[in-house]
Amino acid sequence: MEGWVVVMLFASEVGKSYSERTLFSGLTLTIEAGDRVALIGANGSGKTTLLEILSGEIDSDVGSVDRQRGVTVGYLRQEPDAFSDKPLLQEVLDADVEANALADEISAAEGALASEDDPERQGELLDRISALYLKLEESGGDAREHEAKAILAGLGFKERDFARPMSEFSGGWVMRAGLARLLFRNPNLLLLDEPTNHLDLEANLWFEKYLSGFQGGVVVTSHDRAFLNETANRVVAIEPDEVIVHRGDYDDYLVARERALEIKQATAARQERQIAKQMRFVERFRYKAKKAGQVQSRLKQLEKMEIVTLPRATKKVRYSFPEPPRGGNEAITLRNVSKAYGDNVVYEGLDLMLYRGDRVALVGPNGAGKTTLLKILAGVLPFDGGSRKTGHNVITTYYAQHVLELLNPGNTLIGELRQAAPMESDQNLRNTLGGFLFSGDDVDKQISVLSGGEKARVALAKLLLQPSNLLFMDEPTNHLDIASREILADALGDYKGTICFITHDRTLIRQAANKIIEIDGGVPTVYPGDYDGYLYRKELEEEQKRSDAIPENGASAAAKQPRSNGRGRRRIDVAELQRRALNKEARRLAERIEELTASLSQREARIAELEAMFGSPDLYDEPDRVADLGKEYGALKSEVEGLWEEWERLSLEAEKVEGELGRIA
Repeated sequence: MEGWVVVMLFASEVGKSYSERTLFSGLTLTIEAGDRVALIGANGSGKTTLLEILSGEIDSDVGSVDRQRGVTVGYLRQEPDAFSDKPLLQEVLDADVEANALADEISAAEGALASEDDPERQGELLDRISALYLKLEESGGDAREHEAKAILAGLGFKERDFARPMSEFSGGWVMRAGLARLLFRNPNLLLLDEPTNHLDLEANLWFEKYLSGFQGGVVVTSHDRAFLNETANRVVAIEPDEVIVHRGDYDDYLVARERALEIKQATAARQERQIAKQMRFVERFRYKAKKAGQVQSRLKQLEKMEIVTLPRATKKVRYSFPEPPRGGNEAITLRNVSKAYGDNVVYEGLDLMLYRGDRVALVGPNGAGKTTLLKILAGVLPFDGGSRKTGHNVITTYYAQHVLELLNPGNTLIGELRQAAPMESDQNLRNTLGGFLFSGDDVDKQISVLSGGEKARVALAKLLLQPSNLLFMDEPTNHLDIASREILADALGDYKGTICFITHDRTLIRQAANKIIEIDGGVPTVYPGDYDGYLYRKELEEEQKRSDAIPENGASAAAKQPRSNGRGRRRIDVAELQRRALNKEARRLAERIEELTASLSQREARIAELEAMFGSPDLYDEPDRVADLGKEYGALKSEVEGLWEEWERLSLEAEKVEGELGRIA
């Protein structure tokens, strides 16, 4: 990739601890141009700390981080950097320090030229100004402002926002401005700590496209599973006892982790049997002199054995929420509703009805009025005209970020839930808290010591324990990590009532929604079905195609079966032929997979050698050697990519062959 180094950053055996707690250790990571690294782990696992180490803000306790000479790093923190009170657009433009310095030099040189009388000196200044303008043009020139506006628009800012001073923006918009400033700087390596926290769906989609075209390297943390799947091609997972580096997106990692867990479980069981066998020998012959040498030998083997420990995995929990009263078929109805904020008319003549059993996700561009509609439906926002009517026996509850402030800091977790559901047994309250990742003595902690994410989980558990049958939720996934979001999706799946919610988490929409309502220009459009069905229909609308224009697949012809001679002989012969052919194919696949495994081992061993060499600062004193090794490294990575693709394809084929053999056995 012209203009970009192959290896941007190499971290070797990095470890970090605080007091007696080790966050991570032995972390080795190479980041190249084009890498999109998803950094994942539970809250408090050390993701932000690792980003700070990679950015150079703090040092690791052990190991080293080497950045290639000339690589620029941009780090987006969870908390916004300080801004001046300049207008938004100017604040973003000022992020390009190099271009601004060139503009200042040009201005100074032009000032000097205006007051210079010496012709020779005038010529020197003109040459200088010409060179500076050329350099400024190479860095973007007049297109800089257009690029800055495009980034701001992509992140959801309107043109009228460009001239507004930074002090007028709320915290979420300040975070977006910080992201815009960073993207405009265009560093070689982006380190992004929860960049999607304050982005709505549309800004999220724009940001995904931006990253797909970004030529540098990216390391990103996010609780948005869909975002990670769209952007990541590698995963670094900080697990409780190890750091796992995996090639692929987040879902690939989960599959690989599940397979690794199965292998570990089988290995642990085999190891347990082996230890038991050895110990039986030791116990039987411990006091026999003739066997003393063998006993000691086996004890030494046991001491050297590296015990396999199984990682904890979050399991799906079935909830026992109170059975809500059965409400009417028409859960809630809005008729001719109007709502305006001053001169800004958000809704006029709005009609909408939600039915019992609906699980509605409200979607639409930023500023379309989704939160306004949700609050009107929930009964927490007055409107200017029209009517709101809940159905027979309907009881509503509303979740928004302010409910975290309503938790009693002096209550224990179980005490807080007991206030919401006084008739529930302690065991059921404990089970509910366990489902929201609070176990053992956690239930006796006070609310005051919890993090924001933990408080959000308690508030959700408390809300779902209330016997309501119409639930409104505004961004319920804020502050929740991926595991907690999965728990929320499970809980909503077990909730018996009607749900209407807003979230920028597409995974939650896919898991929880059976109806999508798009808000655009104050007009709701109802799309029955799931989120992927909604996206498909939107795509058809944008392409101005109708579903009946898509060619339908003809009915597949039934496979012809050989005729039987009445005694089944012909059928048996065919089955035997099929079995032989499948066995032959299984052997061929197994041999090729074994060859591929050996080739991968050789190449990955060489890649590891090269990565270790790249970690040596002395190597960079030999530019030609660095270039040769970089070419070899790139070629090996390409070969490994191809070999892995063939390995995965053949492994799938082998599974299909095994399945076919099983069916005809």
